[in-house]
Amino acid sequence: MTFKSIFMTGLLSAAFAMPALAQEADGSDLQIDPVADFRLRYEAVDQSGAASSADALTARARLGVSASKNGWQILVEGEGTLALIDDYNDTIPSNGIEPFPVVADPDSIELNRVSAGYMQDGNGVTVGRQRIIHGNARFVGNVGWRQNEQTFDAVRAQAALGPVSLDASYSVSQRTIFGSESPNSHFDGEFILLNASANLKIVDLTTFGYIVDYDKRLAFSSQTFGVTAKAILPVTGLSPSITLGFATQSDTGGNPLNYSANWYHAELGADIAGFTLAAGYEELGSDGGFAAFQTPLATLHAFNGWADIFLVTPANGLRDYYARVGRGIGIPGLGNVKAALAYHQFDSDFGGLDYGTEWDASLGFKIGRVGLLAKYADYNASGFAVDTEKFWLQAQISF
Repeated sequence: MTFKSIFMTGLLSAAFAMPALAQEADGSDLQIDPVADFRLRYEAVDQSGAASSADALTARARLGVSASKNGWQILVEGEGTLALIDDYNDTIPSNGIEPFPVVADPDSIELNRVSAGYMQDGNGVTVGRQRIIHGNARFVGNVGWRQNEQTFDAVRAQAALGPVSLDASYSVSQRTIFGSESPNSHFDGEFILLNASANLKIVDLTTFGYIVDYDKRLAFSSQTFGVTAKAILPVTGLSPSITLGFATQSDTGGNPLNYSANWYHAELGADIAGFTLAAGYEELGSDGGFAAFQTPLATLHAFNGWADIFLVTPANGLRDYYARVGRGIGIPGLGNVKAALAYHQFDSDFGGLDYGTEWDASLGFKIGRVGLLAKYADYNASGFAVDTEKFWLQAQISF
């Protein structure tokens, strides 16, 4: 039996053995809470060259239960996604050739999370299938935008030491957004995820190391090490901020490519007259057009445009020059409506290519406990991919 199979057996056994511990608890100390989240979303995609536009109306439900006592915790959660209107390419190969653009929300029903552990004052260990998000999810996240969540079969240790937070995980499987019926429902391997952050008054500093060694997805096996820093300056009425990031990445494991590439990020932000403004630059570098910096565990939708053109970094790399503005607007009957607008100019890192531009916009507000969202993305291709428009209407409620 391999180390990985031993680890997986122990991981799941521990998760299902925890109810016995809970049964020993005095009922007055045991806290049991339901976990429920429901989302209904319409997504339309109009893509140049596609035979038809895509229309997807999907419903997603997550239902589960958590139990805790004196820091000990267990969680079991199922997830199901159903297409109510399925005029879209859901990425499942068995559906045959689709005339529609991709909407990566296939029908699925699966065990989303099952975990057990101990956590007290930010210190503890969690074992099982779990959600792992580091920072803003640029490198490790749950891909929360898609209906089917990304989780990890992992053991995770966390520690809080004053202003310092430490986070270390060892995972053997990335449970993807592609659903239970997909051949890409999970990618197995060995993933070491290390993150350490320090809140140093004005500056938040984070260092990280990610070793991603896939069993079969070999071209995405890599080792990445980096640092980010964000400072918010104490200027009344403006709250100016600066964010800087650097990381270096190279091949590892069975990756057939021998490459090295860097990641750079710089952003300036400020709050002015009720508006939140930001302008920045992000580079996912290329090694001479041979291979580029990749982030296969990230929540990719949140970066480089909502049209999701750059979910895989092109071999020539990517330079993203962007600006965004946001504002909360009080509207009678709707409360605080959050509006956002962003613009991206995309170029290659190698070869001097103009990839294209993108506009993104959104409006979000809540009525009672229901969150409502309208969202739009418009990618205008120049030297990469094709013109793509996407529009979403979404309603969500969580308990």
